[in-house]
Amino acid sequence: MPTLYTQSDTNIRKTYLLISVFLIFIIFLGWVFSYVMGSYLILIGAVLFSVLMSFTSYWYSDKIVLKMSRARPISKKNNLELYRIVENLCITAGLPMPKIYIMDEAAPNAFATGRDAEHAVVVFSQGLLNKLNRSEIEGVAAHELSHIGNRDILLMTVVVVLVGFVTLLADFFLRWSWFGGSRRDSKDSGQIGMIIFVAAIILSILSPLVAKLIQMAISRKREFLADANGALLTRYPEGLASALEKISADSEPLKAANKATAHLYIANPFKGKKISFLTKMFMTHPPMQERIKALRGMAI
Repeated sequence: MPTLYTQSDTNIRKTYLLISVFLIFIIFLGWVFSYVMGSYLILIGAVLFSVLMSFTSYWYSDKIVLKMSRARPISKKNNLELYRIVENLCITAGLPMPKIYIMDEAAPNAFATGRDAEHAVVVFSQGLLNKLNRSEIEGVAAHELSHIGNRDILLMTVVVVLVGFVTLLADFFLRWSWFGGSRRDSKDSGQIGMIIFVAAIILSILSPLVAKLIQMAISRKREFLADANGALLTRYPEGLASALEKISADSEPLKAANKATAHLYIANPFKGKKISFLTKMFMTHPPMQERIKALRGMAI
């Protein structure tokens, strides 16, 4: 069974593989769309933009996510207790001290981001700090530090940017095709041209689904592993179990969250909404009750 940090190398390989698959997928889409639209400038643009987005997602995705979440940095003097909780856990885990950010949100939640342990950030909502006690906050912090140690944060954060780009590209082609788009000139409008045009429409419709499947490549198992590792760090599984219980029971939605960033959080940030069967199939978090049960089973 995987233990603390044994997933680090695996997640690094997954990240490079994901970026490679993304590049190939975007270049293929660019070729299909450029053929249909009759301009190979689209292919060149897709290649250049996908390379740029891959570079950006690796080096700057954490800054993009922090901007999206409207989080602000805090220093040691701003919240000495929280700083000491994270600092003590980092010493135990053998990790460098991450930057700490706060979201001005009433909903209790948290996430970690960054490309590696030396550039990591842990983000807590103000609601989490207000509604949880010290041992519960410690459990949440340990969970997020486990994501950092396992290098989950790189994989999870890169996905936010790549998935968003694939969705935007598909939306662009669909709008073009419905509002005046047409196939190439008549000399290329034979059976092959028609097949490629139909394929382009299908790809543009399915691309967001493919992007979602890529997002789900970040296995739900990572949350169970981070829970277990967090419990090992604090040596008190009940702290995290109790925190998850309070977070799941809270009905306040997280306003800063969106579908692209939802998988980053310790718990599903969308509250007070009915969840359809289809939505459950594509959820990036395992059921909260299963996580709580597993944690309390560790204490036996």
